[in-house]
Amino acid sequence: MNYNTQNAKIASITEKTLIVGIDVGSETHYARAFDWRNYEYSKKPLEFSNTEAGFLTLKAWMEDLSEKYGKTAVIPGMEPTGHYWFALGKFLQDSGRMVLKEFPLPEDIVKLGVEGVNQIWRDAKLRGAGMKRAKALVSAAEHSIGSKEGTEAARIELKNLLNDLEVYASRLEELLWSIEEKLKEIPYIDKLMAIKGIGLITVSGFIAEVGDIGRFDNPKQLQKLAGYAIVANESGKHNGESRISYRGRKRLRYVLYEAAISLIGKNEQFREIHEYYRGRKENPLKKMQSVVAVACKVIRVFYVILTKGVDYDAEKLMRDIKRPQMQAA
Repeated sequence: MNYNTQNAKIASITEKTLIVGIDVGSETHYARAFDWRNYEYSKKPLEFSNTEAGFLTLKAWMEDLSEKYGKTAVIPGMEPTGHYWFALGKFLQDSGRMVLKEFPLPEDIVKLGVEGVNQIWRDAKLRGAGMKRAKALVSAAEHSIGSKEGTEAARIELKNLLNDLEVYASRLEELLWSIEEKLKEIPYIDKLMAIKGIGLITVSGFIAEVGDIGRFDNPKQLQKLAGYAIVANESGKHNGESRISYRGRKRLRYVLYEAAISLIGKNEQFREIHEYYRGRKENPLKKMQSVVAVACKVIRVFYVILTKGVDYDAEKLMRDIKRPQMQAA
């Protein structure tokens, strides 16, 4: 992990930052807005369509909240669920790159002026990006510091980088479309995709690492393959806590861990299971241990669905934690 990059991202969030979390869907997205303390500004999620009109609605909504609460920066974030986020991601990125493509350096923006910047946004029919934001951009360019040498080379480099970014984004979109078509050939994949919190990248990563699910007799073999088998932490006469083996496929372990994080955040049943593991009276788990336990639960759910062709049953999943509670009572 690049801690310097991570720290820089954290440092960029201040009390003047509006953080927008977006839940991506195939036809409809939902957005919620927070400040740096996790205080929510949106009384209810904004529902908007996966179309240009919907994206403009989101942009106007973010601009209105920024002005209302005195925010000078907006950071939108979303989970890359399949390919459904591409259009929205491209729209948000293009809104920021539009001026950069034509006027890459601060001195270019200063020469362009407030009216010129605003005209670019007006020609693109961007709502919410008016004179106020144009003035802020030009002001920032006027106070920019840095080397004045090699400006022509810098312009060429920025142009090449932006062109490369568009090429790679197009390739990624094409690749994910191809993966989705291939996955349709595998029985019961649609039943996995129907689980809230599970997306194309999780399912494709799981299938790529596991292969034919029929070659496994039970979920424990998959758990072992992922390196999530539980082993005793013993050394001589010392008996420590049990731990996972880590002897397995690292990529599969990563896919399952990320799936667990997504499900805990978006799926009510898995979130309740996570809270149960952490708060139960007997053998409560630490946060990381609980996430691993949820990942193992994901293995069992995936195995049953892919081998038996059954639908995801939330009530049956919850009975696994309700039975121990009833016995304790």
